[in-house]
Amino acid sequence: MKDYTNRHYLDALEERVLIYDGAMGTNLQAMNLTAENFGGEQYNGCNDYLVITFPQAVEQVHRSFLDVGVDVIETNTFRSNRITLAEYGLQDRVEKINYEAAALARRLADAYSTPEQPRFVAGSMGPSGKLPSADDPELSDVPFDELVDVFREQAVGLIRGGVDVLLIETSQDILEVKAVIHGILKAFEQTGERIPIQAQVTLDTTGRMLLGTDITAALTTLEGLPIDVIGLNCSTGPEHMRQPIKFLGEYAPLPVSAIPNAGLPINVDGEAVYPLKPEHFAEAMAEFVEKFNISVVGGCCGTTAEHLRLLVEKVHGHKHPPRPGYDIPRLSSGVLAIEMKQEPPPLLIGERCNAQGSRKFKRLLLAEDYDAIVEVARQQVEYGAHALDVSVAVTEHPDEVGLMHNVVKKLIAAVPVPLVIDTTEPDVMETALKTAPGRCLLN
Repeated sequence: MKDYTNRHYLDALEERVLIYDGAMGTNLQAMNLTAENFGGEQYNGCNDYLVITFPQAVEQVHRSFLDVGVDVIETNTFRSNRITLAEYGLQDRVEKINYEAAALARRLADAYSTPEQPRFVAGSMGPSGKLPSADDPELSDVPFDELVDVFREQAVGLIRGGVDVLLIETSQDILEVKAVIHGILKAFEQTGERIPIQAQVTLDTTGRMLLGTDITAALTTLEGLPIDVIGLNCSTGPEHMRQPIKFLGEYAPLPVSAIPNAGLPINVDGEAVYPLKPEHFAEAMAEFVEKFNISVVGGCCGTTAEHLRLLVEKVHGHKHPPRPGYDIPRLSSGVLAIEMKQEPPPLLIGERCNAQGSRKFKRLLLAEDYDAIVEVARQQVEYGAHALDVSVAVTEHPDEVGLMHNVVKKLIAAVPVPLVIDTTEPDVMETALKTAPGRCLLN
């Protein structure tokens, strides 16, 4: 049982569907702000810094959504972590920016709250711009523990500013989502606070995250972590979200959120235009609530106050049935998930990547011939293995931690199946879990 210091958001969620606000970024862009509004030419375009330099603009967007009756407003902190803020030389102002954004949203939410309709603040935590599970060394050059600290720092500012829920959104790499969650847990330890966590990934029109993770793998990975709401946001409009949202509505053991764009953007005279009309957006989202048991709805890029006004008209106060409570044991890789109870049985685990059981693998491991190791792994998958056992303990090479990191890093880029981490050493297990993007089996 989680020991919350503030669970008002979850209490409200148990009673009714909650409605989030719409886009912050595209509505700020529509204001045609000047470099002076951003604090100077060097900060021009840094929307998150407006909470310091020109908070009136951010307040105007917040109020536009509160005025039409939304339940939740997001802080203007989507890119307020030290990696993304470093692009503007603002990496030393992370906690200040997040605190001020949260405090502004908190003041407005409290001003609009009534006993019948309390308003909530979600602390927006977008991606770092890095892809820790990618094969590209430039995109994956930030260690897992550093990412954890990056998001710990951001979460501390949001918590101290008074948010009701921490919103991990527009996630593109499931391994980074794991890092964000662990960073949040460290922020809870630091602040002495415990609030809900809502984790949302973004899928393309093929139903996969940027690095190939499908919705089943995303659910399998995230449901094993201490989150309270799971969902999708951004990337597409409601139409392309339909099937993955239907899946989450049927199988997720947690409340489900759906916060799409106003359609897929189209290029008009060099600018991204989101074509879905407010009435069509509201109709689609109402259908999600009624047919797919969705608990949280709202709008992402391109959605305006009018989109949300019509959505509020359609679903405000809507009750949702209890979650189905499915318990299907699964493992996942960065690409797909497999059920541990196979029909027909059994679950087949390839054992050829085990230095204790395979002389060939041991020889390749000592030679650090990772191309050949990958080929051994691929052959097992081709022969029908559902998962791969990985054991790298060899007396001739004392650095089991380093070997495990290197082997897992190569395997996740080359084979689609989940991994079984075979070791007696806790630090080796930890290294593997910080490197593998999915949900592994520990052996």
